[in-house]
Amino acid sequence: MKGFFERAAASKCSSKSLTDTSSRCPPSVSSDPGSSTSKFPKASLWSSIFASALSFFETRSEPSDSENKAVRSDSPACEKKAIHIRHNGWTAAVKKAVAIGSMRRLQERVLGSSRTGVSSSTSDIWLLGVCYKISQDESLGDADSSNGLAAFEQDFSSRILMTYRKGFNAIGDSKYTSDVGWGCMLRSSQMLVAQVLLFHRLGRSWRKPLQKSLDREYIEILHFFGDSEASPFSINNLLQAGNAYDLAAGSWVGPYAMCRTWETLARFIREATDLEDQPLPMAVYVVSGDEDGERGGAPVLCIEDASRHCLEFSRGQVSWTPILLLVPLVLGLDKINPRYIPSLQATFMFPQSLGIVGGKPGASTYIVGVQDEKAFFLDPHDVQPVVSVSSDNQEADTSSYHCNIIRHIPLDSIDPSLAIGFYCRDKDDFDDFCCRASNLANKSNGAPLFTVAQKHNLSKTSSHPESSVSTDGIRKEDSFAVVAMSDAEGHSHEDEWQLL
Repeated sequence: MKGFFERAAASKCSSKSLTDTSSRCPPSVSSDPGSSTSKFPKASLWSSIFASALSFFETRSEPSDSENKAVRSDSPACEKKAIHIRHNGWTAAVKKAVAIGSMRRLQERVLGSSRTGVSSSTSDIWLLGVCYKISQDESLGDADSSNGLAAFEQDFSSRILMTYRKGFNAIGDSKYTSDVGWGCMLRSSQMLVAQVLLFHRLGRSWRKPLQKSLDREYIEILHFFGDSEASPFSINNLLQAGNAYDLAAGSWVGPYAMCRTWETLARFIREATDLEDQPLPMAVYVVSGDEDGERGGAPVLCIEDASRHCLEFSRGQVSWTPILLLVPLVLGLDKINPRYIPSLQATFMFPQSLGIVGGKPGASTYIVGVQDEKAFFLDPHDVQPVVSVSSDNQEADTSSYHCNIIRHIPLDSIDPSLAIGFYCRDKDDFDDFCCRASNLANKSNGAPLFTVAQKHNLSKTSSHPESSVSTDGIRKEDSFAVVAMSDAEGHSHEDEWQLL
């Protein structure tokens, strides 16, 4: 994989070295102002009591036969060694249990209390464009209704999960052998891209088989996301591609920079790989910009731009290709403006839906479905050992890439900085998406997530987060420029819009 970076960087990008940015604290630790810091001392106290209890128990426990042989030795050193071995065993077990518990407590502090399972609500569940009708009355004889919950759970558990990993080779020149505490946005975005590859290569109806052997295409997709430079979509290569957006091992990144990083990585790979061997066989279009000029506005999906991206991806061979649409958004300041919630819910009803990369401040998740006011998500914050999945091993253990625990959070509690994904398989699918998106914008009561236009309005000036624009009410934050409409300026009934 080094080859495509070296060739592309020579002509396209100025190089930046990856540095260990340990001085930049991951915001996942302190970005939840509403949480109480008293939880951690209490947890530490209980951990100490638990460890003491185990220590007392081990000194009173009966030794095994092998230990008895060691203790019967006439040498006091042998007896001391046997006790020391038993003590070390218990200490290791306690440390492991406390470490796992601490990570989960940290996650709950940021994301809120863990909420799992599906409630007793009989409202429809939408999961990445598929509707599951939940009914408590099986006497209707509707198989889809009576089996809706089971089908939803099977679909959910078939989605690819990416989590923190530990034990991989150090990233670049840094000393990081784990992404714990800072890699959740990268893992969340990996999940979205993994789903689009599943949909493209195996179809939306694919479900993880209960028995081996596994689909070759599925195994190859997992291989693409391994934790080494040899895997095209590893965090190693994402960090290299995101140099221009300040991606670095040990630091957190926002949704906009993450979308642009995937666009850059896809371009690097496209330029270094034959068209028929592309690991991401589709164009990538980051929908951003503003149609309303200096004051900002909803991002505009320009049909001409989408066509251009497809033409460039195919190297001029065809006019249209499959396309991945990434829409980074800022839908408020401290919290999501409630006017956007219905539109966010509606995006999961699109057949082209790939979900949302977002979560609580500093703690990204991958949101895959909605029911009423709940958002179902896959959580990258569990820590798992690094695994290596060979692209031709159809008997591989892939259990760490799936989750049977269904977690959810209130949709109105997610961070206003997020990114929505869509996948259009062909031109007809893209036209259908544009029709749905336009209808959704028309029904948004003046608060569309994004709009659709045939071409850019050249009479309007556009803004970009990398520009140094500094006008009244505009500030730059986390790779976004957010327009704050103040009452003093006569915009009391306006929404907070983004400039991307």
